[in-house]
Amino acid sequence: MKITKKTLTLLCVALVLIVLGSCLAGLFNSGNGTVKVSRIKFEGENGQLSGLLYMPKDASADNPKPTVIVTHGYLNSAEMQDANAIELSRRGFVVLALDQYDHGHSKLDHDVYEDTSFFGVWLPFWANSMDDAVQYMYEQPYVLKDVNGNGIIGVTGHSMGGFSSTMALASDEMQYALTGVRKIYAGLTEGSDFQYTSILGIDAATADALGGGRTMGKVAAQYDEFFFNDPSVEGGTVRHKDYVSTPDGMTFLQQTEPAKADTWYETSDGGKRIIYQPAQTHPWNHFSKTTTAHAISFYQTAFADYSSYLKDIDANSQIWQWKEFFECVALVGFILLIAAVAAILLQLPFFSNANTGELQVLNSPKGSAKWITIVVLVIAILLPGIFFSPLMDDGANSASVNILFYAGIAAAVCGVVMLILNLLKEKDMKVTIGAVIMTAAGALLALVAKVPMYQNNAIWTAIGMNSIAYWTIGCTLISLCITSTVYVFLKSKEGLGFKNYGVVFKPMAIIGGLCTALVTVILSYAVLFLMDALFKADFRIWTFAFKTFDFDILPAILRYLPTFVAFYLVSTIGITINTNTVGLKGFWGYLLAICLNAGGAIIWLARQYITLFSSGVAAHPGSALSGIMLVAMVPTLSIAAIFSRYLYKKTGNVWTAAFLNGILMTTMAIANTMVVFK
Repeated sequence: MKITKKTLTLLCVALVLIVLGSCLAGLFNSGNGTVKVSRIKFEGENGQLSGLLYMPKDASADNPKPTVIVTHGYLNSAEMQDANAIELSRRGFVVLALDQYDHGHSKLDHDVYEDTSFFGVWLPFWANSMDDAVQYMYEQPYVLKDVNGNGIIGVTGHSMGGFSSTMALASDEMQYALTGVRKIYAGLTEGSDFQYTSILGIDAATADALGGGRTMGKVAAQYDEFFFNDPSVEGGTVRHKDYVSTPDGMTFLQQTEPAKADTWYETSDGGKRIIYQPAQTHPWNHFSKTTTAHAISFYQTAFADYSSYLKDIDANSQIWQWKEFFECVALVGFILLIAAVAAILLQLPFFSNANTGELQVLNSPKGSAKWITIVVLVIAILLPGIFFSPLMDDGANSASVNILFYAGIAAAVCGVVMLILNLLKEKDMKVTIGAVIMTAAGALLALVAKVPMYQNNAIWTAIGMNSIAYWTIGCTLISLCITSTVYVFLKSKEGLGFKNYGVVFKPMAIIGGLCTALVTVILSYAVLFLMDALFKADFRIWTFAFKTFDFDILPAILRYLPTFVAFYLVSTIGITINTNTVGLKGFWGYLLAICLNAGGAIIWLARQYITLFSSGVAAHPGSALSGIMLVAMVPTLSIAAIFSRYLYKKTGNVWTAAFLNGILMTTMAIANTMVVFK
């Protein structure tokens, strides 16, 4: 075994970036050492809750503090509230950054999910999470109460966390009618209105009536993809908003005329209310100095009577960005670590079976072949973006997805024709196999366009992944149709075979590639778990993150794994045949690989949000959640493209890259989303 100096250097650089980034991220996470951060778990009324507890060093049973519970939205976890948690805790608040039920490390009781429809698994987690957390925190000796036993606790949540906070506020007031004690003192929601709490009886008017004289506020972003809509405007929700002028906004502020944003209003029950309207999108709320300053200012105002317990730090003096920066440094190190570990394993006995020899570098196409190649590549890049909204939002049997049905039928028929012609005339085995693949890919694409998939929530328990999985399988078959068609009509004529695509049918190469990928992911995640244990830091930038998880999500990972391995197998084949040429050495090959994987997604996002900010209405005004999810998919697909090219060059085939990307990205995605436990 001979490990090259280059690989060892890569490993050392990776570890330095990870350790340094995690250590410094942990330092800023702890308010430069003034706050102790620990991961806690506790039993709630409806299951087990977890979260990150931020305890100022001077907080104790003898010196209880005002407390704020902050929580995330749908498909996220506690770490998405880093900014609020860091900034409030360094100002003296005890802060619990909460994982809502069935997110992060929290789990709802199994028997709650008798109804496995979407609403059956969607309502219970947020309806109860914040209220159960309030009950727990109220009992802790380090949480301040007034002389009458009222809790000095604030609740803040983003998106679904905002709904959970609204439900907790309403529940607290109803409990007060029975007990005479209010456990919640103030509440600020971010990126949420009353659209879904009204399903449970808490609309704007009811929430107003249950205000109880508290200080309450809302962050209602002007470009929020979901909420704060004018009820008189139809045609999708991804558009410009002005919540203070809507009926619900005026009801919340107790105004009869359109109100002013960022302005405090007194309420008839003796409380105060405010609506902040930053020029942001929905996910921008939890990655914003402006919104974080709003949260700080809100609680400084709400807890003004308890300012002696807190530190007077200006709202614009913030350090959470440094935590995010150094976690991004660690993220870069993590990507390098994966590459280095895989390269080392490929030199070891048994794992070296994954190597099948260096691929022959092909000449770049010339003349008409060059222009045909460019056209095909452009089509391959654009199609995943073109069919993103149809597959993600419209689903099987919709008019837009039916285009894929007819395209699949056309590909299948063409494949059959080519198969017959080849058998009658040339009898070229390569063309025969290519035609069979073309026929099968077309038939499967037509089937996928007509048959709803990933809809049984009792099986596909990572609910937020289901539309992504459907888009993924659609893209897989689109790509396979294109690749097989190009092969049958062009590449086979050039004498190319499976080897040139990186497809080598050697059992030990496949097994070696699988084992290399699996061990690489396990070792790399072991480093991630270690950094979390030591520094409470994971590897992330904004909504894209590699984070720790509980091992009971492994069954969910295994269910989705075949879908994503299939996608990365086909995408790696496409990257191999299209970038393994003389003219695409080094950077340019990696750039084309990224374009093939993520180009359509990047173009879709650019068009969507440029249109939104310039005109006030997005290009796809009905694509709210899907558009937000695509933000994290761009780095996912880009990093996978880099691994695909790096590893096919190392091994001479596609197997290690396909397995690595499939295992790594499926694990990452499931760990970051809601998983229903049955």
